[in-house]
Amino acid sequence: MELIFQNVWLVPFFPFLASILLGLGLFFFPRSIKKFRRICSFLSITFLSIGMLLSFYFFWQQITGSPIHRYLWSWIVYKNIILEIGYLLDPLTSIMLVLVTTVAVMVMIYSDNYMFYDEGYIKFFCYLSLFTASMLGLILSPNLLQVYVFWELVGMCSYLLIGFWFTRPSAANACQKAFVTNRIGDFGLLLGILGFYWITGSFDFQQLSKRFFELLNSNQINLIFSTCCALFLFLGPVAKSAQFPLHIWLPDAMEGPTPISALIHAATMVAAGIFLVARMFPLFQMLPFVMIIISWIGAITALLGATIALAQKDLKKGLAYSTMSQLGYMMLALGIGSYKAGLFHLITHAYSKALLFLGSGSVIHSMEPIVGYHPNKSQNMIFMGGLRQYMPITAISFLFGTLSLCGIPPFACFWSKDEILVNSWLYLPVLGSIAFFTASLTAFYMFRIYFLTFEGDFRGHFYNDSKKLSSISIWGNLTFDEEQYKLEKKPFLYPKEASNIMLFPLIILTIPTLFIGFLGIVFQENKMNFDFLSYCLTLSLNSFNYINSENFLEFLLNSLPSIIIAFFGILIVFYLYGPTNNLYLKKNNQKIVKNRSNIDVIFFNFFSFIYNWSYYRGYIDGFYDFVFVKSLRFLVRIISFMDRWIIDGIINGIGIFSFFGGETLKYLEGGRRGFD
Repeated sequence: MELIFQNVWLVPFFPFLASILLGLGLFFFPRSIKKFRRICSFLSITFLSIGMLLSFYFFWQQITGSPIHRYLWSWIVYKNIILEIGYLLDPLTSIMLVLVTTVAVMVMIYSDNYMFYDEGYIKFFCYLSLFTASMLGLILSPNLLQVYVFWELVGMCSYLLIGFWFTRPSAANACQKAFVTNRIGDFGLLLGILGFYWITGSFDFQQLSKRFFELLNSNQINLIFSTCCALFLFLGPVAKSAQFPLHIWLPDAMEGPTPISALIHAATMVAAGIFLVARMFPLFQMLPFVMIIISWIGAITALLGATIALAQKDLKKGLAYSTMSQLGYMMLALGIGSYKAGLFHLITHAYSKALLFLGSGSVIHSMEPIVGYHPNKSQNMIFMGGLRQYMPITAISFLFGTLSLCGIPPFACFWSKDEILVNSWLYLPVLGSIAFFTASLTAFYMFRIYFLTFEGDFRGHFYNDSKKLSSISIWGNLTFDEEQYKLEKKPFLYPKEASNIMLFPLIILTIPTLFIGFLGIVFQENKMNFDFLSYCLTLSLNSFNYINSENFLEFLLNSLPSIIIAFFGILIVFYLYGPTNNLYLKKNNQKIVKNRSNIDVIFFNFFSFIYNWSYYRGYIDGFYDFVFVKSLRFLVRIISFMDRWIIDGIINGIGIFSFFGGETLKYLEGGRRGFD
């Protein structure tokens, strides 16, 4: 048994080996290997599946009472400095291993068909395997130094995959934006790691937390300096998990292939920031000010992401801002000390969001032959609608993911989100109010996405003729002149359901989306282990005490506020997009506004403000562009002008003055010696 646990490193090793083999094949046999693309994908999926099975085994051993396993090897030894590498297997690690491997396997199976006709098919699987291996290595890391190495590998892989279609200028700009934004957070993370090493003399999670606790109790530590180090450390997860104000890279990352969007938003890059905060939770909890900052950053991120998602027309960007909002919920939970709820929501959200993104990929895949092979067309929900009758399996799975994300019981996210809402309200009513309001917005924008995409009439045939559109809603909905449509109706292409290979992951991910949330109600007591080594959930089969009917009824009654708020958001979106829709803007919308009552004008202006706020991304991108791009360019021009005309001018002026002075003086002296 002990020998098996000594081989935990095989979990990230198998996908890393697949990446190496594919990379070497592309390097030495670039033409021949393209004939065996199916074999290459099978190799990647098989190797990762082995890692997934090992992850399930280690997870089972943890919940059956197996002790925590920690193995270290000396890496660098210099005088009194010893840097070690190894791995740590505890309940938190085992949960994350299962999460990453299961989602990644589904994404790889899906990608086999989605990317089959792409020229970079094998390169895609090479990057995908390396991306997964990097995340698994980060999860198993026992110290901050090893975390930082894999942290940078995850960032590098995200750069490669977001810019996978680098011939598109938008994709090239998106990967650069993600890279630069994350470098800001990574620099802060490095400063925080070095700061805590200077304080405690260790990178190891166990030793670092233990020594910091001892120094704090004995008043041998500067509280201001340690707080600054913790905030610098937190800056890394802020960028990685797209928290305000370093969230701007996340929607642009949708320029990458849809399977990558699913993996980034569900189980790898954005999950890395939440995981690191959870791993460093015992240290952060010793610094109350840092916990307050974490909670407020999470609340602001959740609200901001929800408001920006309200009027997005791009299907994937709407889901991207949804991810940003849900990550805010997780960070809020960690900031208020609700460790269990934050990690539980990370798990439930991962499966739901992977289902939604793969469903959106199925929609985009079916729309591309109709509207064109460009994101501005195939991802625009204005040109969708009515897809449920053409793609029923995709529509049903997407609806399940939508219901889960909205917090509707008995779907997965209900159990975790409800716990976050209750805990945030008990911690601070202001944070609770923000969380509850965001929950209502979540129901609004998610069902808006569903209605625009799958309900109503199919609008894909009108994408290139704006004259056929009779009215446009400020939220992106469309209606048509039905009589003109009937007169001009011709045989058109219609969407069709995805292949069985792409549908298989959707069906499989529907299962955890439906049932994994029930893990949250079978624990009557689920306390935290405050041991510095394994500051994570205590998982034990002995704790599976099922709640009796009376407690369950009381639980449902306490959950009514969150359910009512979610249904309130759904009713509003049904009003805006249902038969009673009266918020359309005609071409002569100014005349309509003038003829309305004062209340209607106020109502119209209010929704116009929300639309503009959402459409322009809260004006944050424009603000950053003005402050950091245009202002910097203006400053550079001033410096260039000073360098060219003032500094160089002075130097050149002295040279010119010397030259003309010499030319003038040489005529006053002939160089001959005079006679007395």
